[in-house]
Amino acid sequence: MTKIIAITGKGGTGKTAITTLLLRHLTKSDKVVLAIDADPDTNLPETLGCEADRTIGDIKEYMMNERDNMPPDINKESIFESKIYETLNELPDYDLLVMGRPEGSGCYCYVNNLLRGIMDRLTENYDVVIMDMEAGLEHFSRKTIRNIDDLLVVTDGSRRGMGTAERISELVHELETDVRNIHVVANKVTEDNKEQIQKTANELGLKLIGLVPTDESIAERDLAGEALYDLPEDSKAVIEVERIAVKLGL
Repeated sequence: MTKIIAITGKGGTGKTAITTLLLRHLTKSDKVVLAIDADPDTNLPETLGCEADRTIGDIKEYMMNERDNMPPDINKESIFESKIYETLNELPDYDLLVMGRPEGSGCYCYVNNLLRGIMDRLTENYDVVIMDMEAGLEHFSRKTIRNIDDLLVVTDGSRRGMGTAERISELVHELETDVRNIHVVANKVTEDNKEQIQKTANELGLKLIGLVPTDESIAERDLAGEALYDLPEDSKAVIEVERIAVKLGL
């Protein structure tokens, strides 16, 4: 059975870095892994050190522009599905799919409905699917990806950041999404705020699964435009994300 893990959180909290390091851990196993960049800003390929030329957003645009020109008896879902497979980047250790965003205006409900069924079939081909989600919760209401096993909400160490994690957790329940478990990952943690973060999480009733320490090597690589996927084994962030992965059963 496919295990689906989604990573979300406010912009700037480091959710893409956490996604990258979890994927790094997964590629050490014999699992067949699909990484999905579901953030329209499309930062995951850069942190992984690879390129993605085409996105599902491009295919959505094509389907919206061409659907009225297609013969009425043609199977549009089959066309859409074949084009999505064309955008799949098959890399040595994992496959990568970039969602992107359509450039045009208007309602994309038609293609989003097609996409749901296609993504259900696609994800069945993998042992683990890991997704870097966009900030906010609109993607959960669209339910493009369903049956999420573990949602990781990444936050910084501030009280305000933890409060945001609490609201995301509450909204996920209110939207009646197909999310089995919600965990909070505190990122960029220091020795000075570590104890307070744990205390705040307890007060807010949050399931804190990990405390990822501030790691200067991440900031340095971000500044230089270098891949985080290649961080050394003794990186403090790498070590803590490995612990999180074990807790998730990965």
